Amino acid sequence: MQYAIFHLSHTDLDGYGCQFITKQYFRQIKFYNSNYGKEIDERYTQILSDIECTGADKSVILITDLNLTLDQARNFEERLKGVKSPVKLLLLDHHQSGNECANRYPWYFLDTSRSAAKITYDFFSKIYGEKKQLGRLADVINAVDIWLDDSADFELGKVCLNLIASSKELNRIMFDEANTQFMFALLQNSMAYTDKPDAHILLEDNIHAIKKSFFNSGKNDTLSNLVSKYNVEQLIKLKDKMTIVYKGHKGILTFNIGGVSIVGNDFLVQNPDYDFFMDVTSRKTVSFRANGKVDVSKIASELANGGGHPNASGGAIAGFRDSFLYENVKNQIVDLIKSKEESV
Repeated sequence: MQYAIFHLSHTDLDGYGCQFITKQYFRQIKFYNSNYGKEIDERYTQILSDIECTGADKSVILITDLNLTLDQARNFEERLKGVKSPVKLLLLDHHQSGNECANRYPWYFLDTSRSAAKITYDFFSKIYGEKKQLGRLADVINAVDIWLDDSADFELGKVCLNLIASSKELNRIMFDEANTQFMFALLQNSMAYTDKPDAHILLEDNIHAIKKSFFNSGKNDTLSNLVSKYNVEQLIKLKDKMTIVYKGHKGILTFNIGGVSIVGNDFLVQNPDYDFFMDVTSRKTVSFRANGKVDVSKIASELANGGGHPNASGGAIAGFRDSFLYENVKNQIVDLIKSKEESV
């Protein structure tokens, strides 16, 4: 029997903490992260699609550190009826705004006295056994998330909170699995400090080295260069999924990648079969890079009403709709390319 857990959680310390905890108890688990609003609905749709694709005999959708509206809760429950295999829904949260949902739905567990990470640890440790160091990490997260400023764990919690919030080295929309692994590595390292004297100072002093240890797979370098190299490696792994073609020219499409000049050039140098690099942003702007194989100023003019230089150009796509799923972004660009090619 194939059994799978699909875990959706928030994008902060408490949210990633919940997922880090469940990872210590389960093997067959897939992680998703979301902020509030439309993204929750898009992620839920993604989860249901993944459940159908995996063909799991039984599945659990676990939602942590995210409170739903009544309409969302009703919709989420109703949509489970269309899934072929049995699926259980469980939500563990601590936001008071979810009280109405908690009173109506038995799968909606709410406790405002603990952080979601603390709730998650207490829930699974009672079933599968305690893990002392993991429990200490849950206490640290709890201290800062519900702001227990008189707790001995509060200062370390503040450092952990800032660590997760400031770690934007990876794009979680394009590299969701790698970003989750990065967050887990940060939490794994933080857990080692929970009972050290002056733990908050020691952890803060070592953050740079901790990050470098994640990205460094060989020769040491600056963190910036290591991150750039890692991003290119991720693009190479996913390039088939991200490939686009415009008028016979092969390109790769990214979304909010950042550092386009460096990442784009490095990718094109390492992948000479690609002619151009295209990055779309949430602000509807587009950046193009090339390495002498195609004039991207012409592509920018035709696709994005822009222009620039043969190897570096930009523009904007007025009708672009921001999304939290890479597939939705790519579908829009593919449709745009098709419409431009057909109009010629």
